[in-house]
Amino acid sequence: MSVPAGIRDGSRSAVRIVGTQIEVVKMKIGIGLSVAVPGRPPREIRQWAEDSERLGFHSLGSIDRLIYDILDPLVSLGAAAAVTERIQLFTSVLNVGWRNNPILFAKQLATIDLISEGRLTAGLGIGGWPDDFAASGAPTKGHGKLFDDALTEMRRVWDGDVKSISGATPLPGAGRPRLLIAGLVQAGYARAARFGDGWVAPTLSRELLTNGVRGVNEEWAKADRSGKPQILTGRYFCCGPDATDVMSEYVAHYYGSKDPQDNEPILADSIDSDERLLDELIVLSRAGVDDVVLYPASSSLDQVHLLAEALERVGARRNPTFEFTADSGHTAMNGTAVDDGEMELR
Repeated sequence: MSVPAGIRDGSRSAVRIVGTQIEVVKMKIGIGLSVAVPGRPPREIRQWAEDSERLGFHSLGSIDRLIYDILDPLVSLGAAAAVTERIQLFTSVLNVGWRNNPILFAKQLATIDLISEGRLTAGLGIGGWPDDFAASGAPTKGHGKLFDDALTEMRRVWDGDVKSISGATPLPGAGRPRLLIAGLVQAGYARAARFGDGWVAPTLSRELLTNGVRGVNEEWAKADRSGKPQILTGRYFCCGPDATDVMSEYVAHYYGSKDPQDNEPILADSIDSDERLLDELIVLSRAGVDDVVLYPASSSLDQVHLLAEALERVGARRNPTFEFTADSGHTAMNGTAVDDGEMELR
């Protein structure tokens, strides 16, 4: 199984966040576009985006791979931006390590930000899939410096410092687009504090999440940054009577293994029932996550509606877009919405 390094060490019960000193926040809830679900009808991206905005999701998100059956995330987010007005646009994450032209990449991100009128928050990472690096002819070593250099050059583009005799590229507004930086070691947390507005946690492992939140806050203080870093993460979800099977098939396909033991770290934090939805939302909000994007394992358009209904059942509230706190989840847990425990995400 060619899972990127550093993510195969979590389990659902590995960490209990009890008595944490991290502040509980009102966590905003978004939904991923179905771009990474093999066989999805590409033209339905428009309807998915419009339904997500209408039903109150805070954001639309996209993941990123090169050698896989995934629609290009930049093109897809541009299409979503053109048919929506308010919903935020997140990436978690776009891979910088194998994109060999930071000036072109910066221009692409600026274009989405301009089309969306400032709604883009770009989560960026180095990337971890070997096939993507091999296909791009990207260096196999020195990724940290490459990432730093790319971020520096991209900011120069957005500041208007990269020009031809005819002028600069299209410029987003000051401080745009917003950047969140991924990384699972101290150097990655320091990079987030230096270049970004916050940190992107991986889509699995509560231990990696809690360690990362702690690490990036430490580096934020060392860098004398004001305020707090924005924390973004994601989780896979599937709704419906076959949710567990669909989820297992999707994870096996995406991560390239049919061995249940290989896939357990990913499935452990995936969501296929009201109980698991509530559990993940409580844990993430207590850990200090500001934004979570729930990524679909199925491309059926009814997933948007079904997830919105499930969020209401477990205590998420529209204000005006979906948000959640652990207190609201406990209220739902003490009512009738999730009394059956194993209730499916209908």
